[in-house]
This record gives sequence, C-alpha cells and structure tokens, in this order.
Amino acid sequence: MPELKKALKPVHLWAIGVGLVISGEYFGWNYGWGVAGTVGLLIAALIITVLYFTFIFSFTELTTAIPNAGGPFAYAFQAFGPIGALIAGYATVIEFLFATPAIALALGSYVHFLYPSIPVVLCSVLSFVVFTLINLLGIQEAAWFSLIMTLIAIGELLLFMGVVFPHTSLNTFLHNPMPFGWGGVFAALPFAIWLFVCLEGVAMVAEEVEDQKSAIAKGYISAVTTIAVLALTVMISVGGITNWENLDHLDYPMPEAVAIVLGRQNPLTKFFASVGLFGLIASFHGIIISYSRQIFALARSGYLPRVLSTVSKKRQVPYWALLVGALFGILALVLLNTSHLVVLSTIGAVVVYIISMLALFRLRQTQPNMPRSFKAPFYPVFPAIALLLAVVALAAMLYFYSWLSLLFLGGLIIVAGLFYITGQYKRSMQEWPTDVTAN
Repeated sequence: MPELKKALKPVHLWAIGVGLVISGEYFGWNYGWGVAGTVGLLIAALIITVLYFTFIFSFTELTTAIPNAGGPFAYAFQAFGPIGALIAGYATVIEFLFATPAIALALGSYVHFLYPSIPVVLCSVLSFVVFTLINLLGIQEAAWFSLIMTLIAIGELLLFMGVVFPHTSLNTFLHNPMPFGWGGVFAALPFAIWLFVCLEGVAMVAEEVEDQKSAIAKGYISAVTTIAVLALTVMISVGGITNWENLDHLDYPMPEAVAIVLGRQNPLTKFFASVGLFGLIASFHGIIISYSRQIFALARSGYLPRVLSTVSKKRQVPYWALLVGALFGILALVLLNTSHLVVLSTIGAVVVYIISMLALFRLRQTQPNMPRSFKAPFYPVFPAIALLLAVVALAAMLYFYSWLSLLFLGGLIIVAGLFYITGQYKRSMQEWPTDVTAN
C-alpha cells in the first residue's frame, strides 16, 4: 500500500493552514460587497467566523482520531460507509480544485496590475505549471516553502494595514452599508466563507505529521485564530478607504486600495502589489498540496482510478494526482470567472462541513471507545452550532446561486453513477466498517 513521508511539525501545519486560506484576505471576499454592501458582508463574515471556530474545534477531534490523507472522506467512510465517503470525497475535491483556479486568476490579475502587457490567463496557467513542479520536489520541501511564503504574506498584510488604516474612514465604510437588506447577508455567505475556505485542508497532510495527535491540534487552532484576526481587520481597513462600489468587482482590491491612498505611480504601490503576490502564492501552493492528497486518498481507496495514487519512489509524492489536478484547474480557469469559482468552491466546502459534523456525532455514538487525543470542547454544542450554520449557508447558496448548485449536483450524480457501474460500491461495502486509518 502506498505510504507518505512523515516530516511535518506544528509550525508547518500552522503555515500550511494559514497559507491555505490567506489568499482569501487578498481577493474574492470583496465580491460580497456587490451583493450585500460593507455592513452586510461584515455581518456575514461574523456569522462565518463563528462557524469556523466551532467547526475547527470539532473537526480537530476527527483529524487526530483518524489521521488519514483522505480527511473528510475517511471520517465519512468510518461513520456512514461508501456513500457517505463518496459525497465527502467529491465535495472536498470540488472545494479544493475550484479554489486553485480562482487563486490562479487572482495571481494573474496581480501580475497584470504590475505589468499590464502580461495577459491574466497566461500568467495563471504558468502559475499552475511552476507550483505543481515545486510540489513534485517532496512534502518537506513544499512545507518549508509554504512556511516562508506564509510569513511574508502575514508581514505584508500587517504592513498594508499600517499604511491604509490611518486613512480609513467610518463614514466611508458605512456608505450604502446594506443596499439589499438581510437577503444580501445570506447572498454574501459564500464570499465570507472564502475568507476561511480550505482551512480543513490541513487534514489532508495528517499522515505526513510527526507526533500526529498534539501537532494537529496545535496547528489547526493557531491557524484559525490567525486567519480570523487578519480577515476582519483587512475587510474593515479596505472598506473604509473608498466606496465599496469601486472595489467589489476587482481581483486585486488591496493594491487598488493602496493606490488610492498613495497614488498609482508611487513606488510603494508597486511594492505592495509585488509583495501581495506572496499571499496568493502561499494559498495556491498549499491548496495544491491538499487537493493532490485528497485525489491520492480517493484513488488509493478505489474511488478514482488507481493510477492517481501512484507515489514517486524518491520523493514519495503522489505525482499523477498533482498533474491531473493541475490540468483540471487550468481548464476551470479558462471556462469560469473568479466569482463562479469562489461559489463552487464554497458549495463544496459547506457540504464537507455538514457531513464532517454528522460523522462526528455518528462516531461518538457508534465508536465511543475510539482513541481521541483531542475532544471537541463543549460537545455537543460546538459541533451542533457548526452544523446548523453550515446548513444555513448551503440553503442560501442553493437559493441565490441555483445554477452553480445544479452544476455541483450534476457532477455528484455522474460520479455516483460511475461508482456503481464500476462495482466499486460492492467492494467498498466489503471493507466497511474496517479501520480506515490502516489504509
């Protein structure tokens, strides 16, 4: 059975966790202003912050109890069998595979902001090529790269806030604050989720962690705290610079905000845009790590072609999973725009959160003696809050983004059909409820 190298420590997990998400502070969330206004998006972000804190504290119990590269796929298999695993695995792949082309487009837009002669799509495609190659070098090398990029990105965000915050005006932030009323708050939920989306991707490298039980808990909790502080501070800072209508349609709201404060020709404006690339790179790189491990785990269990679980002998990385994921991402960025990619990614995310919390409740009932080095605090209140808020978010996306929801559902139906036709369902039933951590 293919195995992955154990080389990660808590600091790497913190870096991967923050790195997975930090691009959400650089772009994407501002599309929420277009459907909710500044205060409407802020309310949505506060709701989602509660969702993520309760979810991560609950999800960590699953990750430490079942440290499997499949993450939610493995937890759902343990709790609900092959069908639950199929839904969780599909939703996780959608979440991560659509997040990467969205970030790639933002990378292209940032570079285009700096050098208008460089086409956005060309730069986005080259980003996939370069960072897929970096991931092929090995997990330890990739994790150190993620740590460096994340530290630079956090430093840039702090510097950004130091420059723009003195120019932030409460009156500007409160300009047309909720033009679409409370309906706008619900419409903005996917863009608020984008501030945190993919954080659970740390679970995908659980098999590669030294001292798994304590390291995973430390990495998750420190990461979600860091992201929450940065997300809310950046949103308020940018929203007080200019009327939100000037920024709600851009893939580069932060460089534009700095340009408004310092002037577009100011050398510091170009500097901020250049350094801002590190935040996008940190997430882009980290999510490539996560989706490749998810594809690897699904293929290893027979839910995807087995060839995708092939691990290179020298570097011990799933190279076919990396290459196929990159090809899918390139196709997606050519066919869809950034806001559609964000919504599709967040639909996958909330489905993952729902089935993960259901798995937590189920495993507490069916396997009460399972070793749990970390237990969800305030159980069952925390996982219940996370489950309720995730269901509300999913209902809002089904209502406001129905055609994208149908696209997500259509893909699930096709995958489920193949799952039955190929006979994998019967083979999986023979394995359940074996201990998936042994896979």
